[in-house]
Amino acid sequence: MSFREFVAGELIDIIEWIDETGDTMVSRFARPKNEIKNGAQLIVRPGQMALFVDQGKIADVFQPGRHELVTANLPLLSTLRGWKYGFQSPFKAEIIFVNTKQFTNRKWGTGNPVIVRDPELGPVRLRAFGTFAVRVTDPARLVRELVGTNSVFLIDEISDQLRDLVVAKLSGALADGDFSVYDLAKNYTALGGRVLERVAPQFQQYGLEITQIVVENVSVPAEVEAAIDQRSKMRVLGDLDAYAKLQSADALRDAARNPSGGASAGVGIGMGAAMAQRAMTPPPALPLTPASEPPPIPQDAWYYVVAGERRGPVDRSTLTQQTKAGTVTAQTLVWKQGMAEWTQLAKVTELSGIVG
Repeated sequence: MSFREFVAGELIDIIEWIDETGDTMVSRFARPKNEIKNGAQLIVRPGQMALFVDQGKIADVFQPGRHELVTANLPLLSTLRGWKYGFQSPFKAEIIFVNTKQFTNRKWGTGNPVIVRDPELGPVRLRAFGTFAVRVTDPARLVRELVGTNSVFLIDEISDQLRDLVVAKLSGALADGDFSVYDLAKNYTALGGRVLERVAPQFQQYGLEITQIVVENVSVPAEVEAAIDQRSKMRVLGDLDAYAKLQSADALRDAARNPSGGASAGVGIGMGAAMAQRAMTPPPALPLTPASEPPPIPQDAWYYVVAGERRGPVDRSTLTQQTKAGTVTAQTLVWKQGMAEWTQLAKVTELSGIVG
């Protein structure tokens, strides 16, 4: 190689970076001995920014485009300036590329249930999970706060920290929520927006911006799900007497369709008839004896739910005793003949005086 070719090689340099991984946030341009040549061409592609670091300090930030590094705006950093040192330049500089695209589909989820006070169910434990997206808005701050002297910095290196920030703010948003578990599905977007607003300042301290939070699901414990299913089932069944008659009619219909069913069909008909008979037959009167007075006729026949189990019927005085004992609270579901559905005790006008 001639001297002219050697000098040309020292004066021309192309600095660029292409991310082939998809999850790299920061990459330092690999240049022997960190020597940037006079007249070097810096190519910054869309979705990137480049930091020019001179003697350990960030001297400039380059936006996407083609930039020529010349002595007009940068120090002369070439071996030509350091000939007296044997072609070893004493001026050191480096280029740091920062990926400014959005890093999507970052997972988050509650490790432990969050206890919230539901307006309808009372205290309940909730779990939630979803995704979020993040991007770099301040490359200099990101390099100072997180990257340091690393040659390559991946999004996975801070995923746990970012996820913890999201979950912490989500727990507060759930606890402060004014909507019931029954309405959570239609409020996922509002819940995500509330979390986004609260967590944004935490991301800004690292030079990052959280662009989106998606709440995919909020779930309750299995036993609470079973209680909700039972409540829905009772509402669908409605009148239990009518349900018993329907069961009897279905048994008779199935027997008519299968006349050779044998004993099993007969058993089904008998059971259906017995259920219908019990539904239509009033309970027998208690026998009267000269030595005892008949019990008072109950004025009310209330039913209530404790731990997912229906209890009753009881009168108002018994219900009051259960309230004093702590078994029944203002949120306990109650029902009696004539009511359209199960209702919290505190919302029933007839029972409003039982609790405070």
